[in-house]
Parts: sequence; C-alpha cells; structure tokens
Amino acid sequence: MLARTVTHALVGLEPRRVEVEADVQDAGSPAFAIVGLADRACQEAKHRVRSGIEAAELTFPKHRITVNLAPADLRKEGSGFDLPIALAVLGATEQIPPRLLAGHAAVGELALDGRLRPVPGTLVAAEGARRSGAEFLVCAAESGSEVALAGVKPVPVRHLREVYDYFKNSVQPPAPSALPVDAESSVPDLADVRGQERARRVLEIAAAGAHNLLFGGPPGIGKTMLARRLPGILPPLGHDQALEVTRIHSVAGLLPPGAGLVRVPPFRAPHHTSSAIAIVGGGAPPRPGEASLAHHGVLLLDELPEFPRLVLESLRQPLEDGIISIARAVGRAVYPARFQLVGTMNLCPCGGRGDARSGCRCTGQQLDRYRQRVSRALLDRFDVVVVLPRPRAAELAGAPEESSEVVRARVVQARRLLAGRAYRRTTDADDLLTGAVERLPLSGRGRARVARVARTIAALAGADAVDAGHVAEALSYRSPSELEAA
Repeated sequence: MLARTVTHALVGLEPRRVEVEADVQDAGSPAFAIVGLADRACQEAKHRVRSGIEAAELTFPKHRITVNLAPADLRKEGSGFDLPIALAVLGATEQIPPRLLAGHAAVGELALDGRLRPVPGTLVAAEGARRSGAEFLVCAAESGSEVALAGVKPVPVRHLREVYDYFKNSVQPPAPSALPVDAESSVPDLADVRGQERARRVLEIAAAGAHNLLFGGPPGIGKTMLARRLPGILPPLGHDQALEVTRIHSVAGLLPPGAGLVRVPPFRAPHHTSSAIAIVGGGAPPRPGEASLAHHGVLLLDELPEFPRLVLESLRQPLEDGIISIARAVGRAVYPARFQLVGTMNLCPCGGRGDARSGCRCTGQQLDRYRQRVSRALLDRFDVVVVLPRPRAAELAGAPEESSEVVRARVVQARRLLAGRAYRRTTDADDLLTGAVERLPLSGRGRARVARVARTIAALAGADAVDAGHVAEALSYRSPSELEAA
C-alpha cells in the first residue's frame, strides 16, 4: 500500500516542496528504509517514528517499509520530517485514510513518547504549504500561531494520537493563541544617560536616518551604554518588516514557543571572539548569522578592533547590498541583512588616548598596529564617527534627560518626512559639500553618506531643504580622521 503526504525543506529562507511517499510491503523480512538524500537526523526519524506510533497506541507495521523523500536530488536535513513520515506510514497501513491527507502539509519532530516538538523554520514551511496549495498544516501546538502568520490554517497538536483523532474522528485541536514577542520592556532607556549631549544627538540622527554609527573614546565614558539605547528610539517594525524578521528568527530557532510577529527591531551584540560564520552566516547546513538576525535592527560590535580582521571585512558586502549570499556545492542560500552597524572602540591599545586624566602610554608602532585592525574601507562605511569626551562630574549628577519615548516620537516624524519629501540642497550647501571633498579625506562614498546624514538632520529640524548648516553638522560627524587626531 502506498500513501503520500507533503512537507517542505529549507534552503536558506526558501521552502522547497518535498513529497513523502511510504510504501509498505508484506513480502520480505521487516525493515524500515528512508531514501532521498536524507541527512543523519532525518535518517534517525525511523526510530522516533516507530516509538511514537507505538506510544500513540497505534500499530507499527511489521513489514518492509520504504519511505521516499522526493525530489531525490534535494538534500533533506533535520528532524522536521518525523511527522510527515509518520503520517505517510499510517496512511500506507490505512490507519488513517490516505485520501484525508490531501490538502494537508505537515512538519514537526516526534518524541519517543509520541509528543510533537516544534522545529526551526516552521513559518517558512507554512509559507511553502500556502504556495503549494495546501489549506492546512499539521504542526506542534507551540508552532500554531507561527503557522497562522503565513495564511495557512494550522492544525496544532501535542501528541501523535491527536493527529490520528483529527484525521480519523474529525476531532479538532484547540486553536493557537499568539503571544507577542515584545522585547521593548528590556531595552534600556535613554533617560538613564547623563551628559554626553553630542552623543545623544548623533543617536537620534542615526535612528532617524538608519545610519551606521561609530563611537570612539577612552574606556568608561559610556560608549557601550549609549549604543545599547539605540534600539529604544527606533520606530516599531511595519507588518512586512516584522514578517521578514520573524521568518529569519524562525529559521534560526530563536522564536519563543507560541510567539507571534516580532514587532520590535532586533538588537544583536556578538562577542569579539565570534567567527566569520557566526557573524555573516554559513555552516553545514547554512544558517543565518548575527548580521541577518539584526535585519531591520541594530548590530553592535563592541570593541571593534578586537574582532578578527576577516570578520570585519566580511561585513563590507552586506553593508552595501543588504543581503548575504552563501554558496555551497549543493546550492546557494541568500539571507537578508539590512541592519544598522554600531561600533565602539578605544583610541589606542592602552585606552588612555583622548583622556586627559590618564594619558596614553602606547608607542607609535603600537598605535599603527591598533589602527590597522580596522580598515579604511570599513571606516568609510560609517555615516557618523564621533569621539566622546569623558563627562564632567556635574553632568553625571545632573537631572534626567529626555526619555527614549520622547526621542522616538521625533525619530518617527523624521522618517515620515524622509519617506514623503524629496529634499533638495541649497546652493550654499552644495558649495560646502564640494569644498569638503577637496579639503577632507572624503571619498565618493563618503560624500554620498554626508549628504544622507545632512538630509536626516534637515528632516529632524522640519526643514523644507538641506542648507549649509545641515551639511556642516553632518561633516562634523563624518571624518574618520577624528579617531586619529584625538
């Protein structure tokens, strides 16, 4: 007897339809084979399926079972094939009428006691089910709200026995309830910052224009504290943006059970010992890295020069293109990576440079080696570069400043203006920008970035055009040579 069901394999963030065919033959000695380029986790499904079917008080056939995962040239990876294999076997033995499997897709891992466990990428599998014409997706109960985001009707079950009751006895499992993923309450507030008026200003500009930002200065002045408050002044994600972010986090296995859309801009702060694969993605099988997990959010590289040069240089392409393409012999995976890069760094190895209290004890050779850790090409991709001074005691003891909520309201308004208004530069602004290219070490990319920052400053001011004052302020935040002159 032959039965079929449908599931989906993941290639990057794209679902690929997989037909799961189960054939049960009376002839020959009992055996259970899975064919169709299945990896080890997928091959181990035979043990979980056998135990799960028996735990659900159903009959596991003592015959020759062949499960084919088609197409055979597509590699199948992971434990998400457990449930569709179990359904195909139950259909082939007519414990579930095979005709009832039509219109359904399935994804999920089976425990040995028959429970269903969620698997990464269920949202992407649900999108694949919708595209392939399936009306329902059978999944773990924790993944039901995730499936509903894709426009497919979820069949959220906790045990394989519930799957049997659904198909055989039309017992409907309870509808899923979505829990919002809201990390906003854990984002530190900008009101906690005392002093550092210039830093607060550039944070607001960076948030309004989605600009890359680099803070330099001696240790202990609040560079990291300021950087961690950037997500709190970013606007909430729109629906399409939230769906993209949720899709990435689903594939990475980072969505909490029962979670709905991720509406808060993501914030990622990897350690400086992270590898290039951890930052940009890859591995076997390929998985999204920190740059993709920060899509539509913030990627903080604290102590920028401590990251390996290879890691830093690998970010140059996604900073320009907004995507990461990972090529392997078996195929190509593409991940979105449109993030704001925020870096912090000391001005020298000892940390004393730029601090009048301690002073720098580094030799010229040590300074040169330290600066060479971050290439000029990467520095050129920061729109805003600011060296922060050590705040005075009176500033640290001052009254609280504006909260993140107040600043975010201005950021949201500025983004509306930037999206709906074509800003032109005045003649004075053009002359100043042209002259700056001649006087400063400003590349063509740098000129374009200064113009973008000036446009953001104009939007924050509610101006109708970019004037010389806006360009002058943008230039004061731009030159990477500020890091060397401090």
